[in-house]
Amino acid sequence: MVLGYHLILSAYGFWLPNDPRGSWSTFVGSWELYRFGAATTTTCRRSLAQRPHDRERRLAAKRALKYPAVRFNGRQAQAVGAGFGNRVRESQLTAWACTILPEHAHLVIARHTYPAEQVANLLKGSATTDLLRRDLHPLAGYAAAGWRPPTPWARGQWKVFLKTEAEVDRASRYVEANPAREGLPPQKWSFVVPYPGTCPSGEVERFPSGRG
Repeated sequence: MVLGYHLILSAYGFWLPNDPRGSWSTFVGSWELYRFGAATTTTCRRSLAQRPHDRERRLAAKRALKYPAVRFNGRQAQAVGAGFGNRVRESQLTAWACTILPEHAHLVIARHTYPAEQVANLLKGSATTDLLRRDLHPLAGYAAAGWRPPTPWARGQWKVFLKTEAEVDRASRYVEANPAREGLPPQKWSFVVPYPGTCPSGEVERFPSGRG
C-alpha cells in the first residue's frame, strides 16, 4: 500500500526534458531545445545529478531557453513556502517534510485522494499565486500586456511512491538534509508535521520535523 509520495518540483530551466543525465519528460516542446536532442526519459528513482554527462551540451541547451532559468532568492522561497502551506491547509494535505532550494523543492506528502500529479500541480499553483500576490514572481518582467507571467515551474514533477514506514522516514531525512548539501541553513515550515513512525515494540515514535 502506498503511504505517501516524495515529490520534486523543479523551477523553470532547472532540469530540461532532454538533459543528458535523463529526465521524467516524454517530449521536448520547444524546437530551440529539441536541437540539442529528444527527451531523455528515465524511470530511475535515484538522483541523477552526479551521473556523468556532456556538461557543455547541457549548458548550451539552457542558453536556448525562452526565458532565463529561475532561481528563487530567499524572499521568493518564503513566498513559495507560504503558498505550499496554503495549499496544504485548503486541500487537507499532510506534509511530512519540505525543503525549498533555489532551483527546486522537495516534499514528502501523505497519500491523498488526489493523485500525486494533481497534488504537485496544486502546490505549484498555490506557490505561484503567492509569488504574484507579493510581487515577487521571478519572471514578472516577461508577462505580456494583460497576461500573467510565464510559470516559474518546469512542467511535470519527479515522484516516488513510498510504500513502507522506512521509505517515508528515509525520504524525509533525505529532504531535510538537502539545505546542508547546498551550504544553506536548515529549514522548518509550519505546515510540516512529524511522521508517526512505528518502533519495533509497536509503540509510536514521533520524529521531530526539523531533524537532519
